[in-house]
Amino acid sequence: MAPPPEASQRATPQRAAVTALLEEHEQFRSAQEIHSELRERGEAIGLATVYRTLSMLSRNGAVDVVMREDGEALYRQCSPRHHHHLVCRRCGRTVEVVGPAVETWAEATAAEHGFSDLSHTFELHGLCARCRAAQGRGET
Repeated sequence: MAPPPEASQRATPQRAAVTALLEEHEQFRSAQEIHSELRERGEAIGLATVYRTLSMLSRNGAVDVVMREDGEALYRQCSPRHHHHLVCRRCGRTVEVVGPAVETWAEATAAEHGFSDLSHTFELHGLCARCRAAQGRGET
C-alpha cells in the first residue's frame, strides 16, 4: 500500500541534502553522481532514496530532467518559467531556451488531434562551441 501523498512529500534530511546539492550545481547530474557526492560529504543516504527524491522533485516541478543519448536521466534545479534545453552530448553543458515557435506548434498539433491540457518537454542535443573546437583539434 502506497503512503499517503503528504507522507511522500514530508521534509527529510535526505531530501534537504539532495535539494541543497542541486542548488549548488548549474549542470545536469545523474542520480549516481548526486549519490556519490552526497556520500563523499558524509551524508547517510542510499541510492534508492536519491532516486525517489529526484522522482518526487521532478513530479513537483522542482527539478528538470533530461535524457542523455544513452538513456540515462540527468537532473538539475531549473528556473520556474517554462523552457527547453540545448544539451551538449559531449560535456553535458546545458542552456535553457524559450521557444515560442515550439509552443505554437505544440498547441496547434494538439488542437488538430483533439488534445487539450497539454504538457511537453523539448531537448536539442548537439556539440557546444567548446567541445566542437576541441573535436576540431583532435582532442577526445
